[in-house]
Amino acid sequence: MQNIDLISENKSTKSKFGLDSEDIISFQTQIPKSIQKAMKDYIEEHPNWDQYRLLQAALAGFLIQNGISSRLITRLYIGNMFGSRSL
Repeated sequence: MQNIDLISENKSTKSKFGLDSEDIISFQTQIPKSIQKAMKDYIEEHPNWDQYRLLQAALAGFLIQNGISSRLITRLYIGNMFGSRSL
């Protein structure tokens, strides 16, 4: 299994989901080219989405489907999937 490199963000702003940016981290990992192409195609067809929103929704959805019971994760998932930017 490959490690995920985590990089802390040190800003003091609030995100639209009520998280302090001090609660936000960045990570870098390799993905197969086919997944990257599918993401690119989806984002081109749905201009209200970007790579960050897509990955956030996918990760939150995966965690929820696999038994993580967290109100914050559920709120992030629903906010990304059904928020005003999802048109």
